[in-house]
Amino acid sequence: MNKPFTFAVIGGDLRQAKLAEMLSSDGHYVLAFALEKSEMPSTVRQVSDIRDAICPADCIILPLPVTGKAGYLNTPLSAEICPLDEIFSPIRDHQLVCAGRVCDDTLKAAEKYGLRIVDYFAREELAVLNAVCTAEGAIAIAMDNTAITLCGAKILVLGFGRIGKLLSHRLRGLGADVHVSARSHSDRAWIKAYGYKPMNTLALAGKLRDFDIIINTIPAPVLDEDLLREVDKDCLLMDLASKPGGIDFSAAARLGHHAIWALSLPGEAAPVTSGEIIRDTIYNILHEEEESSWIT
Repeated sequence: MNKPFTFAVIGGDLRQAKLAEMLSSDGHYVLAFALEKSEMPSTVRQVSDIRDAICPADCIILPLPVTGKAGYLNTPLSAEICPLDEIFSPIRDHQLVCAGRVCDDTLKAAEKYGLRIVDYFAREELAVLNAVCTAEGAIAIAMDNTAITLCGAKILVLGFGRIGKLLSHRLRGLGADVHVSARSHSDRAWIKAYGYKPMNTLALAGKLRDFDIIINTIPAPVLDEDLLREVDKDCLLMDLASKPGGIDFSAAARLGHHAIWALSLPGEAAPVTSGEIIRDTIYNILHEEEESSWIT
């Protein structure tokens, strides 16, 4: 970017708070709304009226995920309850709106006002580096919630997407006995080529009894009650997938399993690094928008 920008950082968790601080440190003018529970440097101007944040901004950055509940902004660091309409109505055509994990309902709400939203969570550079934070956070949770070392532990990773790949790699580096499940023949070939033990996600029955830890990365039902009955009671179950997740937590509770749904791990485990990743992705978006003459 060739000039300082005015950013409005609206809502979100510690990732957004750190993002606001970093943008300010880079020489930009930063307005923050619905982040009052976090400590901010004096260079970030915290405002109490959403319009005071949005109207002067070149770029408006909404949280990851955008909504906490349907139709309302995700604001864990604020007492504010913000309908999306209150955010979208003051935004004008010349302003760039960036948001993370934008659902269809949010897109429809924005369309009512003729707005275009750029989903920074859909960017590959953010998704890959975000997966690093998720993998490391999952390992920290596993260490805190088991009485064994990961070295020598028999661990099953469900899914071989970005998180599954990075998590398997790090677990193997710690000396774990890593099994990885996937549906496709090609993924299972890659799993085998990397030295992990491949399993078929669609054929897990009868194969789950001896694991010390099972970690799901698939955002679709995988471990139902029948499969959970096979899992040893001492096995730690962890779900890293976004809603609806892959583990039947109601069944896990009834069966007495220790199950953890670790949502938004990057914001919990590494908010500074996660803020950096979002900042760099926003800069990439702005650079591309400048080249396409969206921003004048």
